[in-house]
Amino acid sequence: MKLRTLFFGLLVAFIALACGDKKETPPISEEVYIPKLAPIEAYGYVLDDYIVQRDTVESGDSFGKILFDSHVDYATIQEISDSIKDIFDTRRIQVGKPYVLLKSKDTTEAAKVFIYEKNKEDFVVVDFQEEVKAEEKSHPVTIVEREISGIINSNLSSTFDELDTNVLVAYKMADIYAWTIDFFKLQKGDRFKVVYEERYVNDTVPAGIGKIKASLFEHKGKPVYAYYFENDSLPGGSDYFDEKGDNLRRAFLKGPLKFNRVSSRYNLKRRIKYYGYKIRPHKGTDFAGAIGTPILATADGTVTKSERRGGNGNYVKIRHNGTYETQYLHMQKRIAKVGDFVRQGEVIGTIGMTGNTGGPHVCYRFWKNGRQVDPFKEDLPASEPLADDLRPIYESVMGPLQEQLDAIPFVSEIRDDESLLLESVESQEIKL
Repeated sequence: MKLRTLFFGLLVAFIALACGDKKETPPISEEVYIPKLAPIEAYGYVLDDYIVQRDTVESGDSFGKILFDSHVDYATIQEISDSIKDIFDTRRIQVGKPYVLLKSKDTTEAAKVFIYEKNKEDFVVVDFQEEVKAEEKSHPVTIVEREISGIINSNLSSTFDELDTNVLVAYKMADIYAWTIDFFKLQKGDRFKVVYEERYVNDTVPAGIGKIKASLFEHKGKPVYAYYFENDSLPGGSDYFDEKGDNLRRAFLKGPLKFNRVSSRYNLKRRIKYYGYKIRPHKGTDFAGAIGTPILATADGTVTKSERRGGNGNYVKIRHNGTYETQYLHMQKRIAKVGDFVRQGEVIGTIGMTGNTGGPHVCYRFWKNGRQVDPFKEDLPASEPLADDLRPIYESVMGPLQEQLDAIPFVSEIRDDESLLLESVESQEIKL
């Protein structure tokens, strides 16, 4: 009995020991590290310090309305406009342009800074937090060099579409070769190579095409090289020259449009049905284009007339020197003003239908010694070649660019190489 009692007691003790309360392990405290984010900065401001409103100028908007809607009183708006007018004309904000308002974080949420995006690169900051000040600034721009080659199948624009390349490169090429190649008479099989620059804002946002550094255009089998050369001794600071150092420009462009399409030539014996087939001399050359197409000065010169008169409509006249003058008729809008000095290729107006005209075009008139002549029959002067003292500098720039151009394969050569590779692979497969 005692033995049984002792055994039972030991059993209970063992069970109690086995199933007894366990000490609870205290939880491990975990520290979560949350990194402190860097403040967001843009336009020279820490954006976290403000309420940021991004918007676009809409029809009916004005600088005053935008600020008044953001709790700035009219007296302050007028003070701001008057203070910054030499830097930024607040009346000239354009519909469609983006802007940013930096507002206070208090209950008023009043605007403190107005930022106006003039284009993808340039912007104006108007700060009126303490004292009114305005400043023109630019976003950081990255320049990336590109190389392309192409073969003409129909025209230059469609070729660039096939290459998935910005057509602005084609326009710049047309400007460079304006006197040496007629881009309306390109032939199938003409081909080109180009080294050019693309611009990016903040490394990612495309901001357009920069300069063409070098190009080769083969037209009818004849190669024409063009190299960009920059030097303070050159008129305008830069120009394009061929491998011999000859300037690719003439003193006058062939016509006043980027892509010149003649719709009516200079003709002193022209007869018009409307006037009973009587001789009505046409002393100008008509270049067709859509309304609003930019009209370019064909040479450097000073604007002597910019007005609207009779059948000429809106027109601009430029004196280039003691011998030559040019005139541009039927404009929709005149940009150049009397007294302005304009450079070759500068926009002086846009195509319209003002005056006596049956369709949108610019009538281009060319004067030599006070008499209207046909510019296509004149032996017009060429631009000056490189000065002898500049040639060593030019050659040091041109040499590496020519090597770079020569190393770019034409598209046909790339395709030929791919075909050869394919044939080689197929023959290997056959052997296997």
